[in-house]
Amino acid sequence: MKIKPSTAIRQDYNGFSKLCHEIDEPIILTRNGEADLVVMSYESYRRMNARFQLQSKLMVAEKQISEGAELLEHDEVITRLRRKINAVKKQN
Repeated sequence: MKIKPSTAIRQDYNGFSKLCHEIDEPIILTRNGEADLVVMSYESYRRMNARFQLQSKLMVAEKQISEGAELLEHDEVITRLRRKINAVKKQN
């Protein structure tokens, strides 16, 4: 991770924003030499959040499997998904 003083964002917002988009990872901002904030581009944040959500869902599924939950065949999963999609379409 990159570390920058908080003055970097105040002195050159456009340059700082460009850096956030270019490196595509969080930047730690310091205040008085101490870590204070973490800043990242919106797109980086969105992707990170999507990964966290997927990881959470996978953990739930793994737990359900380890507890003996019934597994479905591919065709059954697709059928259920199509029913849900059609139900949503009818509501709209």
